[in-house]
Amino acid sequence: MKLLFLIMLFVAAIHVFYKAYKNTQKVVLNKVNLSAVNAHRPHVPLLNILQISDMHIEKISISPEQLYNKLKDEQIDLIALTGDFLDKKRSITKLIPYLQVFNRLNAKYGTYAVFGNHDYKLNQKDFELLRKMLEEYGCKTLQNDNETITVEGKQVNIIGIDDFHTRRSNLQKSFSDLKGGYHLVLTHDPNIVLKMKNFYYDYLLAGHFHGGQIHWPKPYHLAKLGRKMMEMSMIKGLHHYDEKPFYISEGLGQTSINIRIGSRPEITVHQLSLDKIEKEKTLTAV
Repeated sequence: MKLLFLIMLFVAAIHVFYKAYKNTQKVVLNKVNLSAVNAHRPHVPLLNILQISDMHIEKISISPEQLYNKLKDEQIDLIALTGDFLDKKRSITKLIPYLQVFNRLNAKYGTYAVFGNHDYKLNQKDFELLRKMLEEYGCKTLQNDNETITVEGKQVNIIGIDDFHTRRSNLQKSFSDLKGGYHLVLTHDPNIVLKMKNFYYDYLLAGHFHGGQIHWPKPYHLAKLGRKMMEMSMIKGLHHYDEKPFYISEGLGQTSINIRIGSRPEITVHQLSLDKIEKEKTLTAV
């Protein structure tokens, strides 16, 4: 009887593990709409941003072609890559087909990238290989700096804050020389928002938490990545802190073991209204 019980337990564990692995292939395309409430206002420029976070090339379950097919019919003006591409030198070339997909999407205002804690596991020489390869494939990398683009006459400041988890963030430097315009922040670790009371932004994109990855019954393991945010249930999706909106992507790949429970790999398209008027926020999944 004991042996039978152990066999049944083993079979159940295999079944759960298999379903958890298959979850890594069930990519969700979320759409976030931050649009002006007042419909009687003159035309307000819109910016459609594709966010891809936490690719973790070592453990990604969506192929470049699958990624392209998921996105080819979306209107994408700008691509934001919010860190954790990989953590091993041998994986750098495996990133290339995905970068080629981003180029095929023809984002009008280009592709911008920040780095995450896993990217910084590379030694300095290999990290430079990663950074240079991103640049070669058209990605503008931001490490505590900013760049300004103009969208239908509106100034958009793209602010790239380096990884907070590895203590590389420099808010003063990231926001230096900025004046007016829409402030869009790209960063990896969302914990940085707890330190940004004196730094204004209109919208912030981050990743890092993977939606818990194993979110059952609760993602207790996230405590070491951000206890306060976990206690506030700021683990994934759209949130506000100090009345400023930010979004935490569940990420496209996985770390450690290649499974997901209570979370899904995520691609996100954000539609931003480049207006300072009160905004409404909606989230849909495809």
